[in-house]
Amino acid sequence: MSQETPDDHVIVLFGATGDLAKRKLIPGLYHLAAAGLLPKRYRIIGTSPAQFAITAAQFRKHAKESIREFGIVRPTGETWKTFEASLDFGASDPENPKPLIDAVAKAKANIGGTPRLLHHLAIPPVAFGSVVTMLGSTGLNQDAHVIIEKPFGTNLESAKELNNTVHAVFDESCIFRIDHFLGKEAVDNVLAFRFANGMFEPIWNRNHVSYVQIDVPETLSIEGRAGFYDNTGAYRDMIVTHLFQVLGFVAMEPPTSLNAKALRDEQVKVFDSMPPVDPADVVRGQYKGYRDEEGVAKRSQTETFVAMKVAVDNWRWHGVPFYLRTGKSLAESRQVITLGFRGPALKMFPIDLVETHGSRRNELVIDFKDPGSISASFLTKEPGPVMQLAEVEMQFRYTDSWAASNNLEGYERLILNAMLGDQALFTRSDGVERLWEISTPLLEDPPTVEAYAPGSWGPESITNLVAPYRWRLPE
Repeated sequence: MSQETPDDHVIVLFGATGDLAKRKLIPGLYHLAAAGLLPKRYRIIGTSPAQFAITAAQFRKHAKESIREFGIVRPTGETWKTFEASLDFGASDPENPKPLIDAVAKAKANIGGTPRLLHHLAIPPVAFGSVVTMLGSTGLNQDAHVIIEKPFGTNLESAKELNNTVHAVFDESCIFRIDHFLGKEAVDNVLAFRFANGMFEPIWNRNHVSYVQIDVPETLSIEGRAGFYDNTGAYRDMIVTHLFQVLGFVAMEPPTSLNAKALRDEQVKVFDSMPPVDPADVVRGQYKGYRDEEGVAKRSQTETFVAMKVAVDNWRWHGVPFYLRTGKSLAESRQVITLGFRGPALKMFPIDLVETHGSRRNELVIDFKDPGSISASFLTKEPGPVMQLAEVEMQFRYTDSWAASNNLEGYERLILNAMLGDQALFTRSDGVERLWEISTPLLEDPPTVEAYAPGSWGPESITNLVAPYRWRLPE
């Protein structure tokens, strides 16, 4: 099946000189252009408040430097000339949006016809309301889609307020709340792995699965982001926005189709099945030295680490614990989903590998850090005259089957989908609000943060949290 090409577009990047645009959005748009996946006619307008505004020539130079540093396609040849010619800049203060209005009008005239608008709000959450309101008051919301970056609120009340503000200007069908985890090939392959293969879906339930882990440790510290991070923390930054979304894919019932409504209906059903988070099932950690970071409060109780146990209390998953872990300054940077399967009922083999070798026995592991892999560990007989068991592994790796150049990075794929109007991999307002609702007990009564050493796997108490099982990582 051939890839659909979007209609002609004017793409407006709010926060165009910021870190996200530099690292992901501008290089990603150029990769889409090089792959022939941008519209036949397009223009890209960078924008920022007037005090941060630059000229169109400076924006083109900035874009080229961003692509050189972070892109996978070099800014050369006809592709770069076409892309460079599409770039413009217009300042956009809420009280004086005229430069942006003029830049959009110019871009539409250059394209001709009736191109669509795509606004990407790569801006601090505090600015969402004023920017969205400005789009409505200027008419820039007409025939437009809007991409909103995380976090989608900080609690239930703020999430509802944000949704009300955006819904006053954009219909829900035009709103794309982006989570780049859901754009990853390996995460989306969970759907194909489960529902396209008759050997796996029948065992994807409480009768065969004893636990599920979603583990996203990071070696990075907060790296100068204290202003954002000390007011946010690992739970709001990662669990609500990313790990719960992945959990929704892992745990959902079979959708009737792969369209946006069917997929998101099943994901929200998972969230509706999750009981409120019990603070007793959560470990909050803070790496030693965090309070010495510039901009961090000296007595900060902000968590840089979260490990937790949650439930999905429905027919498929009742009684199966879901363990989630993420944090900064940990031993490795990984993104792993693990399903642990129940052992056979008849213990005919004399060797218990769990006790003698510390083995995990039967696990299915989906590594969704690009480029991604899926592996299955199981027991087999070692060669020789004695019935001696050993753990072995079968593995599929994307790099063994497809060239890396065929891959789209998460942001690239999601920006393309937003241009196409496909919301299947974007979060919906009721799902966002439900996740903040179940988070309320934890946010109102969080356990005390526990110190952990940088380069470790978190506080020691996480071992008790996951008992009688063990964390897949470290392997």
